[in-house]
Amino acid sequence: MAARLIPAADRDAVGQAVDCLAKGGLVAFPTETVYGLGADAANGVAIARLYAAKGRPSFNPLIAHVADVAGARRLARFDAAAARLAAAFWPGPLTLVLPKAFGCPVAELATAGLDTIAVRLPAHPVARALIAAVGRPLVAPSANRSGHVSPTTAQHVMADLGEKIDIVLDGGATPVGVESTILACLGETPTLLRPGGLPRAEIEHVLGVAVAERNGAAEAGAPETGEAPLAPGMLASHYAPKTRLRLAARDVEDGEALLAFGPLPPGAERAARVLNLSARGDLEEAAANLFSHLRALDGAGARTIAVAPIPSEGLGEAINDRLARAAAPRE
Repeated sequence: MAARLIPAADRDAVGQAVDCLAKGGLVAFPTETVYGLGADAANGVAIARLYAAKGRPSFNPLIAHVADVAGARRLARFDAAAARLAAAFWPGPLTLVLPKAFGCPVAELATAGLDTIAVRLPAHPVARALIAAVGRPLVAPSANRSGHVSPTTAQHVMADLGEKIDIVLDGGATPVGVESTILACLGETPTLLRPGGLPRAEIEHVLGVAVAERNGAAEAGAPETGEAPLAPGMLASHYAPKTRLRLAARDVEDGEALLAFGPLPPGAERAARVLNLSARGDLEEAAANLFSHLRALDGAGARTIAVAPIPSEGLGEAINDRLARAAAPRE
């Protein structure tokens, strides 16, 4: 049976979603970053169903979404740096990986058996209303097939998971368009695990120090090491369309589609299809368009998608991270 697509503005939309979640159901909902697939964070059976619906590796942990900072402190232990970051950027597109609090109610399956937990307080009004109405944290990875392009509209969710979940709350297109920045506060210096919707420079301004870099598979955890990643979105191949990507392309070859940024490169006139992340070279606009444009070009029937160079400053770091993972070799 197909999921029910419910406009989030409907008077009883949140109530229907709450009833579904209480029964162990799966509800997709908008956040400011991408659409999340929600399940009760304490319900191991619901979480197992979520993993199955996504085809998600069980070693890949989930982010627990909360309605307020008090709810986050029931799940995790905050050091001074984490408290400063939460005060500055929550609600917003920042996930903190922290030591679990004593008595943390989140199911072990959701944390992949780790003694740490990823926590976020989203800014989207639909997400916040839903979590507050449930009265418990929700785990909510991106509402797409594991490894596929992340969803920024309810229609993307329906295309990927419409036959496998229960409800999709349609809140329109998500404004940020790339997933949250993930920062681990587990040692002396916070470590950037995944660039995302909150630029590194803003984090470092609040902290007063440069964030540390993750040290590849050994630190992050990966299938090759036999360890769980510390956070979602850290597998080498992720966010991937079926069509191969050619990154930093300064021209367009025969048989290619084009994902442009700014002025069109030579050969654009012969591309199978052209979509521009931002004709005016705006990185915020590019981030918001990234996943929807990748999905559209994936259906163009091209042999390759040529991707124009993207500057690495600000949100460009997150865009390039997603593109590199989308282009990575797949097992």
